[in-house]
Amino acid sequence: MNTTISISGMTCGHCVSAVTEELKSLKGVEDVSIDLNAGGISTATVTSHLTLSPEEIGEAVAEAGYLVVSNDA
Repeated sequence: MNTTISISGMTCGHCVSAVTEELKSLKGVEDVSIDLNAGGISTATVTSHLTLSPEEIGEAVAEAGYLVVSNDA
């Protein structure tokens, strides 16, 4: 199952690493792919074998210090 989210506030590779690490810590997540748009809205695709709630995705991204602005979960 793929979930696509839009994230604001990411500007660099460190941002990508931080968000990837937090999302990969969620139960069921197999892979995270992020298309960085520095200073704009970046897109992350989360592949998981379990259903992820918008709340848990948002909390993971917030833990990394960023904000989910759109979530198709």
